Amino acid sequence: MKIIINKPTKLVLKIKNQALIFSTNNLPGFDQMALDLNSLDQTISNPEIIFTLRFYYWTGDWLSIGYHQKEIPLHWEKLLSNGEIKIVRRPSGGGAVLHSGGITYALTFKKNYYKVLSYEMVNNWLIKSFRELGLNLQNGTSTKSHINTNCFGTSLISDLIDQDGFKRIGSAQYRKKGAFLQHGEIQTNPSKDLWFKLFKEEAPPKLNLDLSNDDIVQHLRNSFLKNKSNIKFKTVAIDNKNIKKFS
Repeated sequence: MKIIINKPTKLVLKIKNQALIFSTNNLPGFDQMALDLNSLDQTISNPEIIFTLRFYYWTGDWLSIGYHQKEIPLHWEKLLSNGEIKIVRRPSGGGAVLHSGGITYALTFKKNYYKVLSYEMVNNWLIKSFRELGLNLQNGTSTKSHINTNCFGTSLISDLIDQDGFKRIGSAQYRKKGAFLQHGEIQTNPSKDLWFKLFKEEAPPKLNLDLSNDDIVQHLRNSFLKNKSNIKFKTVAIDNKNIKKFS
């Protein structure tokens, strides 16, 4: 059953700067993955770009599967056929991630900035930022990396779990021509019913922060940019008007 074809999408930027910070948007999974790959290509081709950062949501309920996941369970195909879920393949690795009610981040950067923008440094930023919001996170404990059907069923040391042991943030990377794309999903309020249908286990409970996803994104963005006065930032608005689709 052929289920995943990523549509090519080109974002026309015409911008030269040191760092691009994209506005939050809500688009189908195929377009979101294509925009992330375009950000990576911009980072590769433009020597002035140090990194790009984007937070976004998904239109509808989506399941993204990792680059190396070769097969999906039969009951996922049924959910897909019934229209209960849509599926897209990520360029990044790892297991399947349900995008339903959460926040996705995409960070691209060149290899020579890996020490600054590694998993460890990104996690430190996320830990500090969420602590300021009242949520304590810490690194997972597993060091064995393997493809799990459910990305959030395993807590690697590159993942972040809350004080009750629920994995809240999972991350994965994709490398291309000396640059990296890092994906991360922040589970704030996942669909309990859909989670159980997909993974046959209970979903992490809703975050009790009394904040909207937009509020959380704004805080994360501001904290990421803090103390980076040596970098020029350009905010790029994304909407359907500046996205070109072609087959």
